[in-house]
Amino acid sequence: MNYLRTAILLAGLTALFMAVGYLIGGGIGAVIALLFAAATNLFSYWNSDKLVLSMHDAQEVDERSAPELVAIVRELAQRAGLPMPRVYLMDSPQPNAFATGRNPQHAAVCATTGLLRTLSREEVAGVIAHELGHVRNHDTLTMTITATIAGVISMLAQIGMFFGGRRDNGSGLGVVGSLLMLVLAPIAAMIVQTAISCSREYAADNFGGRVSERPDALASALMKISQMAVAVPNDTAEAHAFGRRDQTDS
Repeated sequence: MNYLRTAILLAGLTALFMAVGYLIGGGIGAVIALLFAAATNLFSYWNSDKLVLSMHDAQEVDERSAPELVAIVRELAQRAGLPMPRVYLMDSPQPNAFATGRNPQHAAVCATTGLLRTLSREEVAGVIAHELGHVRNHDTLTMTITATIAGVISMLAQIGMFFGGRRDNGSGLGVVGSLLMLVLAPIAAMIVQTAISCSREYAADNFGGRVSERPDALASALMKISQMAVAVPNDTAEAHAFGRRDQTDS
């Protein structure tokens, strides 16, 4: 049911994208918007992991540089029946983690130094299992595509307002449509993006609790992360605000 809901929401987001294109340039604009969506999604498919890891200045680690973290990831990946992902560490006081990559064969899991310092081993394992849930369900790709489309919708809305939309339809929808597009399209895109994110988070929570075999530790970890997200600043995340819970973040 979660997959069906996600597919419907993604379809709605793409339809909104095409509608914005139509308001800007009619039928041709809708086609151009669809082609642009395909191009941006293809770019995201191949480059999402590199972009996100570079943005957060994450460094790849191994058994020598971060033995306990790598051991946790390896154990949980084996338990989940997943290929061993690349493991990264990000220097940040805020406890957090995220997964990225286009599929389980090209996945990466990144944790912050704050996560390792703040949480117990069982709690860290719960968070990593949660991120592996995103990998298994291909949520990293889904959310990258979602964020890309939502971002471009906002950009197109601003372009449409600048050019005044279609003015040749004889109904006055050029100006009115542009105003509605500027105000409503980004809001609608954000709502759909949030709905998709929440749907995938619940599935990852369920998977993480089962794979780590300590749902109580995962719940405790998520509570600590939520509390410290307010108390401890994360300059990198704020500078690159994604507008969602993760990439997928915990």
